[in-house]
Amino acid sequence: MTQAPPELVRRYGPDDLAVFTLEERERLLGPLDGAPWESVGPAVGWDLLYRLEPGLYDRLVAGERLDPGILAWLPERVGFAVEVGAGTGRLTLDLASRCDRLLAVEPAAPMRSILAAKLRDRGLDGWVEVVNGFFERLPVADAEADLVIACSAFTTRPGHGSSGGLDEMLRACRAGGLVVVVCADDPAWLAARGFQHTVFPGEMAVEFRDAKEALELARIFSPGAIGWIERTGSRQVPYEILGKNPPRELCWRRR
Repeated sequence: MTQAPPELVRRYGPDDLAVFTLEERERLLGPLDGAPWESVGPAVGWDLLYRLEPGLYDRLVAGERLDPGILAWLPERVGFAVEVGAGTGRLTLDLASRCDRLLAVEPAAPMRSILAAKLRDRGLDGWVEVVNGFFERLPVADAEADLVIACSAFTTRPGHGSSGGLDEMLRACRAGGLVVVVCADDPAWLAARGFQHTVFPGEMAVEFRDAKEALELARIFSPGAIGWIERTGSRQVPYEILGKNPPRELCWRRR
């Protein structure tokens, strides 16, 4: 994730940093620990959302369906897959049915709870194990996975991927297996490290439950889209109106 939008940052304050465990604080704050909120808030706003209001995050991504080309591109059958930064299951629910075993790694405990409940509701919990972990330290043995994948989670920022996280993804993948980053924040950074970049063409829009939901979420996450939503009354909002990149690309490397 990029820096948190101002309206999201204003929802929280310095006292909310207490939600982080000591390990999370060291990993997510780093040199910003003790800095003014004006510097800290934008850097950790998304991480606070995941822990304080996971249901709000789940509402935000509910209509952000991945381009169908992404799922079509991925292997039809996978023995053992590791998804890093699984969140509330944006990719996990579709990925589970094609894996003999899927390990969903998610550092935010409230997000793990939502994901586990979704998997139980769909009868997929027998295929998926939801565990605590993060990019820089995956609970996976060397060369164990056939596929290691992250969706809208890997960034070049320390604590959210970066070189250490990429090294871990590669370490966990077997020779001949795939390491895939869906919706990377910086495809050129990955390309410089041997990844191929694939983009699926076509227009995409976020499909909110209704226009009221679109407005409510836009006021927090995409204020620039409020006028467009009010004028059109549409629940389908193009990504460019929201100021977001559509989820239609991936970067991949064979181990």
